[in-house]
Parts: sequence; C-alpha cells; structure tokens
Amino acid sequence: MTAETAMTAMTAMTAETINTRTFYDAIAEDYSVRYRDVLAAQPLDRGVLAGFAELVGAGGRVADLGCGPGRVTAHLAALGLDVYGLDLSASMLAVARRENPGLRFEQGSMTGIPAADGELAGVVSWYSSIHTADERLPGLFAEFRRVLAPGGYLLLAFQTGDEPRRVERPFGHPVSLDFRRLRPGRVAELLEGAGFGLRARTVREPAEESGESTPQAFLIARR
Repeated sequence: MTAETAMTAMTAMTAETINTRTFYDAIAEDYSVRYRDVLAAQPLDRGVLAGFAELVGAGGRVADLGCGPGRVTAHLAALGLDVYGLDLSASMLAVARRENPGLRFEQGSMTGIPAADGELAGVVSWYSSIHTADERLPGLFAEFRRVLAPGGYLLLAFQTGDEPRRVERPFGHPVSLDFRRLRPGRVAELLEGAGFGLRARTVREPAEESGESTPQAFLIARR
C-alpha cells in the first residue's frame, strides 16, 4: 500500500472508527497508568505471545495493530521480533513513543493497513478487533491476510461472550464505546472463511484482580 492509499483510507474512516479514535485519545494517559503492569501479571498471556513469537521466528517482521501505549509491541520486540505498532489514536501513540523511543509507531487504521501485500511475517490484534461490528469482521480478517506472507501468522486476543459491554465516561472523560465480545468458535469460522488455518485456540478464565468479568480468548491462525 502506498502512502497516498494509506492517507485515503484514513480520510474515509467510518463513524465507528472515528468514535474509537476519539475514545482512546481522551483516555490515553489514564489508560496507560491503569494498565501499566497488566501483562506482567498475566503469565498465560505472555505464554501465548511467546508461542506466537517462536512460530513467526526471530527477526520476523510483525505489525501490532491497535497497539495503544505499545506494551505488547515492546514485549514482542524483547522476544526478538522486528515489530512496529499501528494505532488510530495520536494520544496513545504519543505514550507509546515516549515509553519506547527505540521502536517504530505509526498512525493508521487496521482496516487499511499501510503495508504491501505479503509484506509481514506476523500480525497481532491484541484486543483491537473488539470495536469492529460483526458484519465488518470478514473484511477486517481479509485485510490481515492480505498483508501476511504465505505461512505468516495471525494472533487475535478478545473477550468471549455474546453481548457487548458499553463503557461510559471512563476515568471521568465524556466519551463512550462498545466493547464487543465474541465466541471463539465463531471467530475461528470467520478466519477460515478468510483463508486462514487455525493453529491454536486458548481460553482462560477472567482475572478478577485485573477487572476482567469474562473469559479471554487467544487464537493463532496461519495464512
């Protein structure tokens, strides 16, 4: 994808995308503080990331889509991947760049990833597809497949369930957003429909100490 095409994708953002960006721009600093150590407290999540990194292979080029403050991006870099972060939110990216000055972070949408066809060895969507409407998921997964090289790997993380959770006025900010929950079997079907082969499906119980109220799912698929 050329820079011109990427810019066109950004200017053609849906209302859903704009609302997501506005939400995370508003809460970026508070979010960064609240969830600073969440990955350190989740050994099973780190195990999934380590398995993904080993499948991709040392030095593999990976995009962390919806990277937020860059915690997963930095963790994957420490595991030996050539990883960069992409996010809609300029405020989240400001945090990511401040905390990880040696890593690359770009502003953009995962519905129009600024990468050429087959450019990446891996794609990570760590709780970033959860703001995408169900009917738009097939197109999103097709975009993930587009940028992956044959044999490349995709890692998805999301909350399980059937009903979305609406978050109102987080940290006192006047914004709101729907957090969509999905069934792992349904996501697996959509991935297979997009041309992926499922390699792993992990579901862990909620970590109540971290504020979770529903099981968490992690799917690894291969192009």
